[in-house]
Amino acid sequence: VMIGPSSSHTAGAARLARTAAMLVDAPFRHVSFGLHGSFAKTYRGHGTDRALVAGVLGMRADDERLRDSFAAAKERGLTFDFHEQELEGLHDNSVAMQFRLEDGTTRAIAGSSIGGGQIVIRRIGGLEVELTLQTPTLVITQLDQPGVVSDITKVLAGHGINIGVMKVSRVARGRTAICVIETDSPPAAAVVQEISRCRHVCSVQAINPDQ
Repeated sequence: VMIGPSSSHTAGAARLARTAAMLVDAPFRHVSFGLHGSFAKTYRGHGTDRALVAGVLGMRADDERLRDSFAAAKERGLTFDFHEQELEGLHDNSVAMQFRLEDGTTRAIAGSSIGGGQIVIRRIGGLEVELTLQTPTLVITQLDQPGVVSDITKVLAGHGINIGVMKVSRVARGRTAICVIETDSPPAAAVVQEISRCRHVCSVQAINPDQ
């Protein structure tokens, strides 16, 4: 169920941007959208621009306000821009989003709409990831140190949470890493807090695709 015209260029775009805003998890005042491939060529005709703005405002793909997202952004004081950007190695329907936060810092997230409204987040900052949000997902920023992943999985096992998929990427040995864990059931807030207290864990985000 979606606001048309396209599952990949409209619904997928809205879901991509909404997920990116959830990952940023901080107030922002401007978003710059770097459009790649087909997104860059047809974004006005397919409503990709309005869908992306709707997504960062928290609207779902079936929200009837999607078509009026530009006006909604103006009401909230959110500014935005669109430009063409080459994103090497990414799907033809991809976008790089740079969020300017209220504290003046920026956060960058890139992802792809792969058809049927399905998405993949490919980059968070300078790290390569693969985040599909088909199931409840934990996104954990950590230091690349021995024992961190083991500590995290022990917490999940202790609460009876089964891991479906787990992938870790890092900038370099001993530096910042991101651990993406897909689980069979949504971790409770207490579980997220317990993981956040593990050694060398910097931040934890729990994202439920049904939220």
